[in-house]
Formats: sequence, structure tokens, C-alpha cells
Amino acid sequence: MTTQIHPIALGFDTVYVLRGDGQDGHDGAVVLDAGQPRKERAFLAGLARAGIAPKDVRLVLLTHAHWDHMGTAAAIRAVTGAPLAVHEAEAAWVRAGDPPLPPGVTRWGRTFMAIHHLFEPLIHVPPAEVDLELSDAPYDLRPYGIPGTAIHTPGHSPGSISVILDSGEALVGDLAMNRIPLRLTPGLPIFADDPDAVLRSWHSVLAHAVHTIYPAHGKPFPADVMRRAVGDRGGCSR
Repeated sequence: MTTQIHPIALGFDTVYVLRGDGQDGHDGAVVLDAGQPRKERAFLAGLARAGIAPKDVRLVLLTHAHWDHMGTAAAIRAVTGAPLAVHEAEAAWVRAGDPPLPPGVTRWGRTFMAIHHLFEPLIHVPPAEVDLELSDAPYDLRPYGIPGTAIHTPGHSPGSISVILDSGEALVGDLAMNRIPLRLTPGLPIFADDPDAVLRSWHSVLAHAVHTIYPAHGKPFPADVMRRAVGDRGGCSR
């Protein structure tokens, strides 16, 4: 079984729409993340390009609940009718529309976040109802037509989630970054609540023998990049 991966740019983030081949008797699509606020029109255009109708979306799953990943969640939930899922540690942030910002863990990360704080009063995140709170246990996506599993990968945030597809792709949210001005090359996040947990989460992801990493910021890249990055590292650094 294979999974189609359709990227949709919603602001500075890439939202991924996953669609299974239906060979297991299930069909449908899963939306991973919800981008920046007020991006409903861009989301619907991206779905149309992928040949997916809003009614075909069976689940909206947030990799984590920072503002640039949950901003259009309420609108996407409304237009698709799909349940919205997030880890239980961050469900309250979604319902309140009041997510925190993670601290920088590199020199550039700290500088970037200091600048970002200046613009924080201008960011309005609509609250969204959460239909499904995930625990730390793996969550099977096969009932939604996707041959894969959502796993808890904390570190960037306490409730961060990654999706591991049976076909060998890992969609990791902000557990990795690969986009200027965040990073010049693919690697560990420059923001994290717990850098040590980031490394532990990467070992969990790489234990699944994945071959390609899909970050929320930037283009996909080979998983061997992260195997080299976390093999002997003691924390997140540039």
C-alpha cells in the first residue's frame, strides 16, 4: 500500500494532505496541520489541485499547536466536517486560541524568537474545538485510509506528534527544519521546549527505518541527514 503526499503552502508552513490507495478497503484523506490563520482559501485551492474534495477529508491532525500550525484549524474543520485531533498536552491551547511560543535553542533561534515576540500582538489565532485528544500511545491511521501511525515525539513542544507511513516517509512537523531563514540546511529545530527530548524523539522516529523526512518548514530530505545529526549530538544546535 502506498500513500500520496500532497503539500499545500499555508503561509510559512507546509500542510500535508495524505491520501491512501484504498487497497485495504478504506479510503479517504488526512490533513496534517492547519497552517497560519486566514488560509482557508489557499487550503481549498490546494485540495482542488490534488483532486480531493473537502468531504473526502476524514481527519485533521495537528503535529503540534503553535500558532503557525493551528491557525486555520477551525475553518478547515468546518469546511471538511472532519474531526480535529491534537495531543492531549496541547488541546487547551487549540480551544483557547492562545498557544505559547517555544524558546530558541541556538543563537539564531534566540534572536529570531526575540524579533518574533515584537510581532506577537498582531497574531490572532481563532479558537477551534478539539474532537480527539491523543495520548502518548501510537495512534493507528488505517481507519482513516492511511497506512501509517501517529506517534508522540515531544521536544519541540510537549505534545508534538509525527506520522510514520508504512512506505517509509516520516512527517515530523517542527522536529526538523529545512527552510531559510530558520536553517540554511536541513537539521534539528532552532526552537524547542526540551532539546534533550528532541533527540530522544528522533531516535524513536529513526527506529522505524524511515527513508524520507517531511518537515513543516521546508522541502523533504533524506532521513540519513538526521541519522548523522543525532548520532552523537547532545542537544539542538545550528
